[in-house]
Order: sequence, then C-alpha cells, then structure tokens
Amino acid sequence: KMYLRWVNNLLRGNLGWSQSSHMTVTEAIGRRFPATLELTLFAVIPVILGGIFLGVISAVHHNKPIDHATRVMAITLWSMPDFVLGLAVLMVGFGVLGWFPPGRLSAWAELEILKTSFRSFTGMHTIDALLNLRFDILWDALRHIFAPVFTLACLWWAFMLRITRSSMLDVLNQDYVRTARAKGLDEKTVIRKHALGNALIPVTTVASSMLLGLLGGVVIVETVFNYPGLGLLTSTAATRLDVPCVVGVALFYAVILVVVNLVVDVMYSIIDPRVRLE
Repeated sequence: KMYLRWVNNLLRGNLGWSQSSHMTVTEAIGRRFPATLELTLFAVIPVILGGIFLGVISAVHHNKPIDHATRVMAITLWSMPDFVLGLAVLMVGFGVLGWFPPGRLSAWAELEILKTSFRSFTGMHTIDALLNLRFDILWDALRHIFAPVFTLACLWWAFMLRITRSSMLDVLNQDYVRTARAKGLDEKTVIRKHALGNALIPVTTVASSMLLGLLGGVVIVETVFNYPGLGLLTSTAATRLDVPCVVGVALFYAVILVVVNLVVDVMYSIIDPRVRLE
C-alpha cells in the first residue's frame, strides 16, 4: 500500500516538498536564482581576467618556466573533482581557520534582511546590502560567498587558461603576426593589436559555455557549502523525487542557454570585424 501510494503521488507530481503547481516551482526558482547568479558573477570575473591574462603570458613565454608552472597548475586544478576541492576549502577555511562559514548569511544577518527597513532590490545580498548602506551585512555575505566562489574560480580558471593558451599559440604562428614582427613592431604591440583580438574569438565561445557551466554546474558546490541557490534546489528536489521542480529548473536552464548563445553571436561582430550580423 505504501508503494502504491508513492507511485500515485509520483504520477501526480505531488511529493509534499515544493508542490507541483507551476507557480510554486516558478516562485522557488525566482527565490533561488539570485543566489546562484550572485555566486556566478563573483566567480566569472576572476576566471575570465585571470585565465586570459595567464593564458596570454603562458603562450608568449612558450616552453619557459612560467609556461610550465601555469600548465602544471592548470592541469592539476582541472583534474581535481569539484567536491574534493570544495571539501578541502571548507575544512581549511571554516573548520581550521573559522573565517568562511557555509551557507549564505549568518542568522543575525538574515533577521536584519527580513526587517521592513531593509529593501531588496536584486535578491543578491552583497548588492542589496551595498545599496542599503549596510556594510555589516555586506561583510557577512562576502565571508559566506568567498569559499564557493574560490572553489568555482579555481576549477574554471584552469579551463580558461588552457583554452586561451592554445588559441594564443595558434595565432602567434600565423603569417600576419610574423609580418607585423618583420615590420619592426615591438612585441607588446604585436600581442595587443594583432594577436590578442583574434585569439579571443574561440575564447568567447568557450566563455559562454563556461558561464552556462557555472550556472548549471554549481549543484555539487552549493550542496557542499549549503549555499541556497538553484544547485541546492535541484539537488534537494532530485533526492526527494520532486519531478516538477527538476523539470522546471531544466527548462529554466534551457532558456538561459538560448539567451547566452544569442549574446555570444552578437559579440562575435564586436570582437571580429570580419563577422557581420544580418
């Protein structure tokens, strides 16, 4: 009888956790998405800036000590499972040092946000705290978000570095780069004006995939750090067999995929003058 009751609830999509109505799933996504977006935005900035910078440095100094060091570091980080790195960061950052606690906010900060005097503009606690001039809440939010951001940034930074390095090495071997050097241009001008722009074209495509990976691949990281975003929502829904919630999140990510690919196609015309959108 218990098994038949469970099957009946599964077919109806009502398993007692988020309820199966479309509005309920939409509200759950609406509440959790700002947290995941905040985590992604904080992670993507060091990934893109650090990955591109070190990738260019590694390619320019090909087969030199700095190139070997960055390659070993990138391969090591990219080969490491995200839950292993996350648990290590959690153990050191919170278990040993006590600096970066899990979760999104401390209990006192959550109570302050629930007060009517605190206005929520974006749903992202760091930005809202800054707009409300609550620097104590801002500091608390930064302490909580640092560990998951550091974990995601280390993993995807290694990926961005490897892609940028490969693309830059390919561009540096092109004939127009050799011609620029033969004209007597200094190496900085050749790198900045002739090589870097063309090397960033495949990096842009990879960056879009990385952004989608950050948005959709935070399930394990958010679960490790108990960070209440879409990743933790999906993990909890899957373990409780909440089919409507899992399907709703999947459809939401599909919409984001279409939008991000559209933005990347538009950016091609900005980065590469040879591309024209009609």
